[in-house]
Amino acid sequence: MKETKLEVIEFGDEPEDKFFCLVDLEVSPDGLDVSSLKLSDPRNFDQTLRDSGCLLMFTGDEMSSLINRGDIDPNNMHDSLVEVAQKEGILKKN
Repeated sequence: MKETKLEVIEFGDEPEDKFFCLVDLEVSPDGLDVSSLKLSDPRNFDQTLRDSGCLLMFTGDEMSSLINRGDIDPNNMHDSLVEVAQKEGILKKN
């Protein structure tokens, strides 16, 4: 399995302004560069995230829904997101 990190990026105060990103540390060893993300063209934001090593991204609203459904453990979000990535075929299982 790749080395990953959970990063939370906030662009505002609302749940839809908060993003939970599972980042591939092989692509971005220091994590996402939030300052450059804020400057990126909104039309290419998804591609910019992929190029930066973002494997999965959910808004705060989406994370709440996943937690409420039992798909994500709120006390262990990183490992839960890794499991989701494995189930979706984004990451290989050990």
